[in-house]
Amino acid sequence: MIIGILKEIKTEEHRVAMTPAGVEVMQQNGHTVLVEKNAGRDSGFTNSSYAKAGAEIVNTPAEIYKRCDMVMHVKEPLPSEYELIKKDQIIFTYLHLAALEELTKVLIKSRSINIAYETIQKADGSLPLLTPMSEVAGCMAIQQGAKYLEMAHGGAGILLGGVPGVNPGTVVIIGGGVVGTQAAKTACGLGAKVYVLDTNLERLRYLSDIMPRNCFPLMYDPAILRELLKKADLVVGAVLIVGAQAPKIITRDMLKTMKKGAVIVDVAIDQGGCFETSRPTTHNDPIYNVDGIVHYCVANMPGGVAKTSTLALTNATLPYALEIADKGWKKAFRENPEIKLGANVVKGKVTCKGVADAFGLKYVSIDSLL
Repeated sequence: MIIGILKEIKTEEHRVAMTPAGVEVMQQNGHTVLVEKNAGRDSGFTNSSYAKAGAEIVNTPAEIYKRCDMVMHVKEPLPSEYELIKKDQIIFTYLHLAALEELTKVLIKSRSINIAYETIQKADGSLPLLTPMSEVAGCMAIQQGAKYLEMAHGGAGILLGGVPGVNPGTVVIIGGGVVGTQAAKTACGLGAKVYVLDTNLERLRYLSDIMPRNCFPLMYDPAILRELLKKADLVVGAVLIVGAQAPKIITRDMLKTMKKGAVIVDVAIDQGGCFETSRPTTHNDPIYNVDGIVHYCVANMPGGVAKTSTLALTNATLPYALEIADKGWKKAFRENPEIKLGANVVKGKVTCKGVADAFGLKYVSIDSLL
C-alpha cells in the first residue's frame, strides 16, 4: 500500500501522524510512504530523517492525495482538502464528525473510506487511539486553567494550590474517564481541592482508591453540580459519548451562579462541547469571556505540546495503521473488531450511529458493506 503523511494545516497544529521510526516499520512490511515536506518539523523530525528512514518527500498535499491508497492526518480534513479526497481512498485520522456536518457530507459524497481514531474501541470499552491524547489534554486542562485564572487574562487571581495560611482553589471536573483522571492528578499535585463527578459508581470507587486525600470523587447529579459551581474556580468538561455529540451539561443560566473570573475548560469541544456557551477556539486566540466566566475551548489542545503528543499518539496508531495497510480495509474490519468500530463514513454510507443521529442521516451497519 502507498501511505501518505500530510503536514497539518489546522491553526497551531504541530503534531504529525507518523514518525521516521514508523516509516521504517512500514517500509520493512513492504509499504511505500510519502511524507509532505516539513510535515514533522514542528515535532522535531526533519525531512532528511524521514528520507533516511525510506520515505519519499513530496511538496504538496495534492500529490499525497493523488498517489496514496491511505492518507494519514492527525486532525480532520479542512475545506482546502475536500476536493482532493478520492473514491475508495482510506482516510485515517481523528475525525470527530458528530460536530462537523459539512465534512460528514463531503466524505459521503467522496465515497472514501473514513476510519476515525477516536471510535476505534477495545472489547473493554477503552479507546486506544484517543487515550494518549486524552492523557495530554487532561494535564493541559489544569495547566491552562491555572494560567487563565491569573488576572492578566481576566481570571479571578486565584493560585490553585494556595500557599500556607491561604485556602487553595477549587477545581470541579465533570467526567472521571481518562481526561478527568489526568486532570484530577495534575490539580491534586498542585494542591487544589478537587471534585470529580461521574455517573459510574465503579469508576468512582477506583478513583477513591488511587487519588490523594484532596480529591473527592462524587456521583454526578444536577443538584450537586449546581452547588459545586458556586464555589468552583476552575471547571473542566471531560464528558465523552463515543462518536456522538457531547451533552450540554452546563447551561448559560448556570454561569450566572459562578464566581466572576472563574475559568471553564471544555475538553469535549471536539465533539461539540459540553457547555452551552462553548465554541471552538485556537492556540492563537484561546479564550473568550461570557458573563464574567473565562472560556478555554481549544479544539486541538495536544497540538500545543507536539513533541510529547506526536510520540504518544504514534506509539498507539502505528500498529493499527500497519494492520490496515497489510490487510486492506475490508479484511482489517472483518478480522479486527476494534478497527471495524473506527468506520465512520464508508463508500457513501454513514456507518457510525452517533454521527448519523447527530445530523438525522441514515445509519448503515458496516457489516452490510463487507
